[in-house]
Amino acid sequence: MPDNWKLTGTYFEACSCDVACPCTFLSAHTSGDCSVLVGWHIENGKFTNVNLDGLNVALALYSPGHMLEVKWRVALYLDETASEEQKNALTQIFTGQAGGHMANLVPFIGEVIGITNVPIEYETNGKNRRLKIGDVGETEVEAIQNSDGADVTINNPPLGLAPGYPVGVAKSKKLRYKDYGLEWEISGKNGFYSPFTYQGN
Repeated sequence: MPDNWKLTGTYFEACSCDVACPCTFLSAHTSGDCSVLVGWHIENGKFTNVNLDGLNVALALYSPGHMLEVKWRVALYLDETASEEQKNALTQIFTGQAGGHMANLVPFIGEVIGITNVPIEYETNGKNRRLKIGDVGETEVEAIQNSDGADVTINNPPLGLAPGYPVGVAKSKKLRYKDYGLEWEISGKNGFYSPFTYQGN
């Protein structure tokens, strides 16, 4: 398992729970199950001698019950612009094979239903964030602000994808996904966003 790798960048997610998703506090979903789309944009990344700057990764996740009590089904999507070396590195990192934070989530996963190379669009524009995964998925969220115009954040959530960073709370404008027998079309639900740092340990 390589330990000389590190990624930094930004991520955001949208799910089927009401704002703010109780799963991050280890509570039950608001609707009995949870459907999630996640996108990562790697600003700086190195896996041994493989440069990963500028690449995108996405994940579709379905939890049929309480996230700590059932096994998740997940599909991983890799940036089709990546070389074979880069795709191999991203696969090792985002399936937890290379250790780091993603390895902490592996015990919750019951099935990886697919790993696909697709065009991935990841956009940040002010309060808005948008992710498009080929023809199979798309989500857009808008940050929630308090009465002073500052972003609403959660510090140190027990379950999250950006350890060490405050997580911004958002609301989805859309959440659409259809692949591997899963299909969702949702809006007005939960979103989170944050910087992230993952590294071998």
